[in-house]
Amino acid sequence: MARMRRSRVLEKLRAGKIAGCVKLNLGDPRVAEIAAASGVDCLWLDLEHIPNDLREIENQIRAAKVHDVDTVVRVARGSYSDLVYPLEMDATGIMVPHVMSADDARKIAWQTRFHPIGRRPLDGGNADGAYCTIPAAEYVRQANEERFVIVQIEDPEPLAELDEIAKVPGIDILLFGPGDFSHAIGCIGCFDDPRVVEAERQVIEAARRHGKFAAAVATMESMPRKIAAGAQMINVGADVLALTEYFGRIAQAFKEQDARVGA
Repeated sequence: MARMRRSRVLEKLRAGKIAGCVKLNLGDPRVAEIAAASGVDCLWLDLEHIPNDLREIENQIRAAKVHDVDTVVRVARGSYSDLVYPLEMDATGIMVPHVMSADDARKIAWQTRFHPIGRRPLDGGNADGAYCTIPAAEYVRQANEERFVIVQIEDPEPLAELDEIAKVPGIDILLFGPGDFSHAIGCIGCFDDPRVVEAERQVIEAARRHGKFAAAVATMESMPRKIAAGAQMINVGADVLALTEYFGRIAQAFKEQDARVGA
């Protein structure tokens, strides 16, 4: 009998290990294939800020699966279809931005989880259901077991309801968003501001307190600190950062050579 591909991220998190992730802004499946071939556990694909279309995301998911790498798609906030499209394309998880309350989290779980957790519309005829080759009851069971939902806490408002949000069945991972949080408190980009640091601590601790996993965005330098604080899923870097840094070094080398020639 056909079955869903198991999630590398969930396997590692459930074993108490660290799951590594990198973010892709570019929509080309070759970018996803290169990133997946590096050996990371998960690729973060984006539909919130990036003008990627669903076909590009679908092909990136396929490219990652060639290397047995998970994909999590940050969705656009809209109808329930916006939430489930990536799952039916066989993304391993979705990330829902700007979750503002426990009621918001409960609605997300209701729309994206199958019975008995929620009321996600049932199809099974897409990539995640192996095109109707997984029996319906088994498809529902495996989807609830091997697919994950991340909610982003990136505003001050939901901090008062963190425990209620973390309790919601069907929500697997809480991810603090320092960029938007710093914007919301009027200190844009101040990731070391005590209010930002404290908010992330609260999110991580609420997740762990209620048996959920905590995720964080980090740099190579801050990653050990985020892990020590209790985050298990860590995103470091992005394709656009890699490209701008690499091409910037090449351009600088040309400038240095030009200066020597003209001296």
